[in-house]
Amino acid sequence: MNRKGIILLVAVAAVAGLRFLSGCQKPFISRELATVSLETPSHFPPPLDIFRDNPLSKQGIELGRRLFYEPRLSIDNSHPCSSCHEQVAAFGTFEHDRSHGVFESHTLRNAPVLFNLAWYPQYHWEGGIYSLEEQAIHPITGATEMGDQFSNIQRKLEKVPYYRRAFQDVFNSTSIEPAHILKALAQFTGTLISANSKYDRVLKGQAVFTAQEATGYQIFQARCNTCHQEPLFTDHSFRNIGLPVDPSLKDYGRMRVTGRRQDSLKFRVPTLRNVALSSNYMHDGRFMTIQQCINHYRVGIIRSNTLDPLLQNGIQLTDSESNSLVAFLKTLTDSSFVRNPNLAKPE
Repeated sequence: MNRKGIILLVAVAAVAGLRFLSGCQKPFISRELATVSLETPSHFPPPLDIFRDNPLSKQGIELGRRLFYEPRLSIDNSHPCSSCHEQVAAFGTFEHDRSHGVFESHTLRNAPVLFNLAWYPQYHWEGGIYSLEEQAIHPITGATEMGDQFSNIQRKLEKVPYYRRAFQDVFNSTSIEPAHILKALAQFTGTLISANSKYDRVLKGQAVFTAQEATGYQIFQARCNTCHQEPLFTDHSFRNIGLPVDPSLKDYGRMRVTGRRQDSLKFRVPTLRNVALSSNYMHDGRFMTIQQCINHYRVGIIRSNTLDPLLQNGIQLTDSESNSLVAFLKTLTDSSFVRNPNLAKPE
């Protein structure tokens, strides 16, 4: 069996164990834990119940934050989750096409931003992952990402007094279990919420668009809002937007998950929140600027059998309209989110 097959088996076994624990154990809530609820922005729809089997607590979120920045989760002790999901880039990869993994490896995809995940029915560019706990397994065990095994991670974490105490406090466990590592990470990533951009303040009557931003907003609503639906700026669908296949990657998107030809070249519609901070763009990071993305929709669409019907004629924009659209998209930047010290690497 090749290395990829071995990693897949490990991931499947870990997922099965996680589901067993979630299904057979009642969630433990220590009396000493400061339990919290997910803070939902008033103009957002209700979130999904992603913490049903993973009760939130301040201590659990903090444990997850420390694990998110913990290099011991990687085989070379140098690649934490935050090495690909950087706060400065709204927890995406900063100015990079595809993410780098252990031992100078290169991943297949551009790391997606991590925020507002409690509203996502599926994760990853191609879908097929339905919980944050399962989602974390793939980068942790992936050969071109963090490349480690949970048994090795357990041994490393158990040597750190903080982790021994924290896992016991949060999960009432005398040992550090893989399922608890995943749950703690889910508590941190699942509570990353970005909803304080200029756009949000305009909705609340606390700010006003400039004339160009207001024009761009009108263009967005007329040309883009079908797929990038407000206020999350994604409809969570998978679509072929007419990108030519990179011959070196041969990445056909959602078809890798479903095995169906009708899903060829379909990728998840990403959120446009914080888009000005999260370059590079598209699933493989092929575009460096927002303007390049817009130009693709104007003149670069490649037609195929699975091209989204909405894009058969492209998106017709003048240069002036394109510039106004970029101005509006920049109002989706949430500076307070990317500067929040409570989300940064612990001192």
